[in-house]
Amino acid sequence: MPDHLFSDLKIIDCASWIAGPAAATILSDFGADVIKIEPPGVGDPWRARSANPESKADHYWQLTARNKRSLALDLKHEDGRAVLYRLAAGADVFITNFPLPVRDRLRLAPADLLPLNPRLIYASFTAYGETGPEAAKTGFDSTAYWARTGLMDTVRADPDTVPARSAPGMGDHPSATGLYAAIVTALYRREKTGRGGLVTSSLLANGLWANACFVHTRLNGEQVPHRPPREHAPNPLANHYRARDGQWFIMALFNEQRQLAPFLATIGREHWAGDPRFATVTTRRQYAREIVALLDDAFAERDLADWRARLDGAGVTFGVVATLDDVPGDEQMRANGALVPFAGSGLTVSSPFQLAGETKVAARTAPAVGQHSDELLREAGYTADEIGRLRRQGAIA
Repeated sequence: MPDHLFSDLKIIDCASWIAGPAAATILSDFGADVIKIEPPGVGDPWRARSANPESKADHYWQLTARNKRSLALDLKHEDGRAVLYRLAAGADVFITNFPLPVRDRLRLAPADLLPLNPRLIYASFTAYGETGPEAAKTGFDSTAYWARTGLMDTVRADPDTVPARSAPGMGDHPSATGLYAAIVTALYRREKTGRGGLVTSSLLANGLWANACFVHTRLNGEQVPHRPPREHAPNPLANHYRARDGQWFIMALFNEQRQLAPFLATIGREHWAGDPRFATVTTRRQYAREIVALLDDAFAERDLADWRARLDGAGVTFGVVATLDDVPGDEQMRANGALVPFAGSGLTVSSPFQLAGETKVAARTAPAVGQHSDELLREAGYTADEIGRLRRQGAIA
């Protein structure tokens, strides 16, 4: 009996950067054996990226490559490709985000690998999709997910505001979850039919899905106005405010008629219930700017910790605008397994769902470049002499 749900699955992560490899990371969280294919030398370029240019720590790499084994393989070398072909013949899933022309040049396209193994699931991730005039175009989540799909423009306060930059991986990690879903769907089909096959996803498709409410509205002929500055929020009860200590939070009172009176009592402004500006949804929209100013003054009277206790006690829906410094001590994140222990010390971010009755793998340290090359080749049936020859030829490292 496998120790974990996916312990009997072998995954080849022949991808780079974030979205494709992060889909393999989710599989590894549930026990899959993930073989990370990297070029000899510096390895995956994601290793060299960091939130702090002066830091030597590889935090990004540790997050995305945890639980994996690394095989340093020169795919430009014929013998290097032969190693990959042998691994693919016995694998369950092959994941790649190489640009389509690169796959063709290296002979790693679906037409090259799927005939080797009828049960293989070939998971292809691209920036802009598999077909169309831009199928071969390269992209990152900042360009294809965030900018191209309207998200970058949509969150601007007005058309003259400078577009906001995305955070690293902000589109890649949700897109990885989409690719993971495609892989698991294909695994389910394989259980029913015995067949593998090609599954695809892209940054473009995932970005459109993230922006689907506004995109669908526009597709059906209706204009979507820019979201106004907070001082002009159309619903002052679904707006963000700043406490006395300078910390921000956002309220989301959408059942206004039921929630209004308890909310006003909580903030010590019961008398506003008789103010005609607060009387109806229509008047609250009409006088929104004035109400926002009133609430600004009210919330400036107490620190956020006080408001949290009061709003929670009254059942008001709100969320703290957390900083990165707030996350390590967030008890709720730990209690639900969103933050988990990492490699015996510290914490890391877990994949974003749980399965009742199944435990995830304890997050292990990410590998060094080619750390498991010999081990993996021996498992694939190569002899010591053959491994030595491949190393001397530069096919592996």
